[in-house]
Parts: sequence; C-alpha cells; structure tokens
Amino acid sequence: MTRGLRLIRDGVTAFALLALVALIAAKLNDAAKIEHMGAFHAADGDSLTLGAERLRLEGIDAPELNQSCEREGKAWACGRAAREALQGMVLASGTLCQGSRHDRYDRLLVICRSGAGGDINAAMVRRGMAISYGGYEREEAEAKAEKAGLWAGTFERPRDVRDHARQRSGFDGVLHFMGQIVGWE
Repeated sequence: MTRGLRLIRDGVTAFALLALVALIAAKLNDAAKIEHMGAFHAADGDSLTLGAERLRLEGIDAPELNQSCEREGKAWACGRAAREALQGMVLASGTLCQGSRHDRYDRLLVICRSGAGGDINAAMVRRGMAISYGGYEREEAEAKAEKAGLWAGTFERPRDVRDHARQRSGFDGVLHFMGQIVGWE
C-alpha cells in the first residue's frame, strides 16, 4: 500500500472515530425530560412532592422550613412563608414541572411553569422567597432593589443555615458519646 493511501485510510478512520465520539456525547447530553403535572405539595420553599416523587426546584435556594429571618427588628418565619408562597404558585391548574437530572438526594431537579407559562422558580426569586442558586441573578437583583421578601430585612443564607445545623449535630453527637463514656447521662 502506498504512503498516500495509508494517509487517506488513517484520516478516514480518525474522522469516523471522531464522529462516533460526537454521536455518543450528543446522546449522553440528550437525557430524556421527565414531566410531572398534578396536585403538587410544597415540602418547603424549593422542594415539591407528587405522590412518592420528590422534586427540587433547580437554580434556587429557599430558606429552610424552620428558618426565621428578621424584618423591622422582628423575627418572622421566612421558611414557612417561602413554603406557603410556593404552595400558592403550584396550586394553579396546569402546573408542569420538567427535569432530566437528579440531585444527590435523588430528587428530580425541575423547572416548574404555571398554566399561564410563567417560570415558578424565577417567580420565587423575584418575590424574594428564594435566592438565586444559578440562573436567576436578574430576578434576585429585582427582588433586592424592591426589598421584596427576604431582602426587606436580614437573613442567613439557606446553605449557611444547613451547614451550621450539620456542625451542631456533629458536635452534639460527640458530646452525647463522651457523656455516655464518662457517665454524664
């Protein structure tokens, strides 16, 4: 075989392999969208349930259910307010939630739309009932400017609340264990 033919053969083989890799990558990125419609229940300000299915609103982070925030020098139950706001939005007929990936807790990551087509995830951030966790920065800027919801006072970011709770439970567990060894309990 001449050198020119081998070069053409190698080029065609390399092109075919690249095309195959591109097809495989496209197929992996084309995960099927899962759609849910129905009577959603807001577990908190960024999580829904539909029967046994657990859904997490993608791109937002709402206060923890038992979290309180401060407004005008007074504490208010911002976590419960966020859940109530989300529940009110998903009650609208025709709410559709779509996603294709799951988080580490096996919740389907979704973007939900009301029957009128409005993005519920964006609305939660715009109303100040959640902060942007990627993709809703413009809505968060609007909420800050209008001092809506959380932005009307002071609050601890939901992620920080979760981190502090994990640290406390770890420390409390160590104290409990030590108490058993020493005989405190």
